[in-house]
Amino acid sequence: MTEDPRTGEEPPETQVRIGQAPRNWREAMVKALWIGVWLIFLNSPIKDLTSGTHTTGAVVAGALGLAAFVGTYLTLVFRQMGRPFTPRVVVSMLSVLVVLAPVLAYSLGGSWLGLFVYVSVACGATLPPRVALWAILSTAVAMYLVAVHDGDSGWDDSLLLVPLIGFAMVGVGQLIRTTTELRKARATVAHLAANEERLRLARDLHDLLGHSLSLITLKSELAGRMLPDHPDKAAQQVADIEQVSRQALVDVREAVTGYRRPRLVAELAGTHVALTAAGVSAEVPAEPDLTGVPEESESALAWALREAVTNVVRHSGADKCLIQLAHRQTLDGPMLELSVEDNGSGGSGNGPGNGLTGLTERLERAGGTLEAGRVKHGFRLVARVPAVLPGDVGSGA
Repeated sequence: MTEDPRTGEEPPETQVRIGQAPRNWREAMVKALWIGVWLIFLNSPIKDLTSGTHTTGAVVAGALGLAAFVGTYLTLVFRQMGRPFTPRVVVSMLSVLVVLAPVLAYSLGGSWLGLFVYVSVACGATLPPRVALWAILSTAVAMYLVAVHDGDSGWDDSLLLVPLIGFAMVGVGQLIRTTTELRKARATVAHLAANEERLRLARDLHDLLGHSLSLITLKSELAGRMLPDHPDKAAQQVADIEQVSRQALVDVREAVTGYRRPRLVAELAGTHVALTAAGVSAEVPAEPDLTGVPEESESALAWALREAVTNVVRHSGADKCLIQLAHRQTLDGPMLELSVEDNGSGGSGNGPGNGLTGLTERLERAGGTLEAGRVKHGFRLVARVPAVLPGDVGSGA
């Protein structure tokens, strides 16, 4: 069951799905009715059998042949609309139709030429388009030869009907195949969207909790050292821990609902607090100029700053950190560049962790880039994002 893209609602349960097997008895009956209504072309063979112009043996043989023909046709076409047979079974059942139609028409007269219409329909509905075209034309030629042999003069309309209906069924079959492929593609898109949402949530939670828990750990250790000699200062640290914990809960809730977009100004202010609490001497830029910077770029850069500062606090062992924010003109257009450099070790050195990997993905989604690595006196992270919307690049010149 899929949703209507125009209304966002599921189609009614009574709707018959194209290219899928019936889900219940009612859908099976509806599909059978759509197929069975075309059996009206069998009125001529039935009238011929009941006209009394044939011997009893011919009538019995004709009735058995007609029953076998109709049963094979209905089974093949009905099953092909939902759960197709294997190519070998399809060819075998088509062979039955291809043999019975000319044999019955050749033996019992021109009233049976309508069977070729059903052969054409079956070929159009079950064979690949290119093969079906040749099979339909061959069916028309076979009908013509049988009609000429029988000396039937009313075959002109049927001869035109055979290719027309056959080609129409090729179009219907292509429509069913396209609908099936679109349904599969839609399911694939939904699956990819769910995976992307899980990745987004994993990145957000890693960035949020990694930063907040690191700060809580540092302040807890600091409060523990202050408690014996400076209980008042320890109490202040505990109060800060409570505030950070409450903010972390708010951030996690917003991240889960997908509405949280961190602001760079707020992250810069929080960065100074986090680095100072960790005993790191920090140089943080004043109020940055973010005029015209897209919200997505600012958000990605704020995440980059949070991840970089978290790594400085947790892994680097640095005691100095320099943060710079500048506008750059590059070959790709105006960029906003964030640089975070410390004098620490840069971590374990075992390759990028989950944080940097997720940050790289986040910046790429915003059209930016990430560079991170050791420098002469420590570790440096540089994140760049577009400073203007893509459509505004030319207008600023």
